[in-house]
Amino acid sequence: MDNEPLTGPDFTISYAEESEWESAMQLAWRTFLKFEAGEYGKVGTKNFFNFISGDLLKQMFLAGTYRLAVAKIEGDIVGIASIRGQRHISLLFVEESFHRQGIGTALLAFLQKDLMKNGNCIMSVNAAPYGVPFYERIGFTATSSLQMADGITFVPMVCLSEIIT
Repeated sequence: MDNEPLTGPDFTISYAEESEWESAMQLAWRTFLKFEAGEYGKVGTKNFFNFISGDLLKQMFLAGTYRLAVAKIEGDIVGIASIRGQRHISLLFVEESFHRQGIGTALLAFLQKDLMKNGNCIMSVNAAPYGVPFYERIGFTATSSLQMADGITFVPMVCLSEIIT
């Protein structure tokens, strides 16, 4: 995890520090409630909250097995993206006021650059219905139709080449 910070027109992307964990998960929760909770219902929403607030995810982050990138503007976290395992996008959230400014794409490109150091540019994601058009625009393809697990609806997707920026 020695990626150089990525700098965009108004933002910087780097791996999260331990002190940024809570702010990053709060951003994920706020954005999830605004754009995705309605698709998930009570069970899915509870399971998502438990996932981002539980000790297991934070322990994986602290151990370095859950990589979390943050996008910042003037020191404030405005977007997050994480990789679980070797290539699976686990969380991707950008504050609503910063949507469609290239931050989500830049976050994924930052993580993919790190994966490519090990000869792997393949990334997978279980995309929330809200996010499917975004993932398609940057080069992801659905590998199956809409699915549901633990109250969470998603479309399995994969990107086999470099992210389209």
